[in-house]
Amino acid sequence: MKILFAPSEAKHPAGEGAPFGKESFLFPELFDKRKEFIRHYQHYIDGADNEQLQKLFGTKKPELVARYTHDLFAAPTKKAINRYDGVAFDHLDYPSLASDAQAYVDTNLVIFSNLFGPILAGDEGLPEYKLKQGEKVGDLAPEKFYKEHFTKALDAYLAKEEVLDLRAGFYDKFYKISKPYTTMKFLKNGKSVSHWAKAYRGTVLRRMAQEGIESIRQLEAMEIEGLMIEEIKTIKNKTELVYKIVDWSPHALRATQAP
Repeated sequence: MKILFAPSEAKHPAGEGAPFGKESFLFPELFDKRKEFIRHYQHYIDGADNEQLQKLFGTKKPELVARYTHDLFAAPTKKAINRYDGVAFDHLDYPSLASDAQAYVDTNLVIFSNLFGPILAGDEGLPEYKLKQGEKVGDLAPEKFYKEHFTKALDAYLAKEEVLDLRAGFYDKFYKISKPYTTMKFLKNGKSVSHWAKAYRGTVLRRMAQEGIESIRQLEAMEIEGLMIEEIKTIKNKTELVYKIVDWSPHALRATQAP
């Protein structure tokens, strides 16, 4: 089973690993294409003015702009799952998971990086970077680049796997799933939630890792505190698990993280 996941804008800084190389990421056979886009990005930031950098990074804070203009090819790295910081990753709370649950995340979670494309959570060698969702790098859109060059490899990689897509909708532009797959929706008082959906995606992933979920059938039977399946809808190749939020408090949401 593979789980598709969105990245986060925020990143944990620095790192202890060596600079990334061909074997750092999923699909090493496509490393030259991945490197092509990263080189394009590096060339762009090396020549961009402050206004262009602010737009690319999505921040006007001088200290952050300065922080993200380093040489990516020489930068220290972290395991991919340890690089990301944000609501979903906070609720996954990877560092506190048992080793077998961490191994589950490492091998089953595919994160769609705005800059590096599809990578595994356990990939070693992700430097600190910044690229605002939806921003072009000069005249090149990362979502179009990675969709063009990585779709065939992703199709083959996922061909024999059940797929749970927990990405935000934007990341369909990086890769559109061509086989049957499952998604989730979270409802409060009959309305879909947005910000808290990130939190619940992290919570669901944590529970899946703890339980070692290997199939959609097991997922449907898995109990998650504060959530209850209200409906299962299938349209064409997409099955949507619609969860009703039965306990809305942030305290209850955090409580679902307990081992």
